[in-house]
Amino acid sequence: MLNDIRDLDFEDVGSAPLPARAFLIILLAVVIVVAGYFLLIKDKQEEIRRVQGAELTLRQQFEFKQQKAANLESYRKQLADMEEMLEVMVRRLPGKTEMDKLLVDVSQTALGVGIKNDLFRPGAEIIHDFYAEKPITIRMRGSFHQFGDFVGSVASLPRVVILTMNDIAMKKAKGDNPDELVLEGTVKTYRYVDEDESAEIAAAKTQGGGS
Repeated sequence: MLNDIRDLDFEDVGSAPLPARAFLIILLAVVIVVAGYFLLIKDKQEEIRRVQGAELTLRQQFEFKQQKAANLESYRKQLADMEEMLEVMVRRLPGKTEMDKLLVDVSQTALGVGIKNDLFRPGAEIIHDFYAEKPITIRMRGSFHQFGDFVGSVASLPRVVILTMNDIAMKKAKGDNPDELVLEGTVKTYRYVDEDESAEIAAAKTQGGGS
């Protein structure tokens, strides 16, 4: 058969011996199959792999969202509990009518532990959604332990007092007392804004915008 293939006249394949023609047909079929694999099947396999990868991603996303949906009621309850706790804490802040007395209490507390108030000047209030902040410019003199006692005494006041430090500096005081420190800068304290006051503020803004 090898001789028949070597002697094969490709211009007259039809007259070739049967074994040679069968070989050519098989060879042609193999070439067609290989070409079809690279032209069609391989591309389809790549597409199948991409689709399988996308399916895996979508399945993972679905399982994640399904888990979140299953825990949705638990999350809602946790959120409601947190909002209730926040409201309770906010309501423990001083109200509008208590603020002036509270500032006096804070100042007197400093004096009570031996701190000297060189400056204690409340500034203009800044109203937010449900609370208001009041900056206080201070300059106090005392020892490290006295300032510690002051913080502890403020924490024990009947109303919750939050003091945040802004541009505060502490340094040694000039003088003969090596333990005396100077604390100066701005602190902020906060109060609760109730529903009635919020409504009044909103109404004032509306009237101001319409005029």
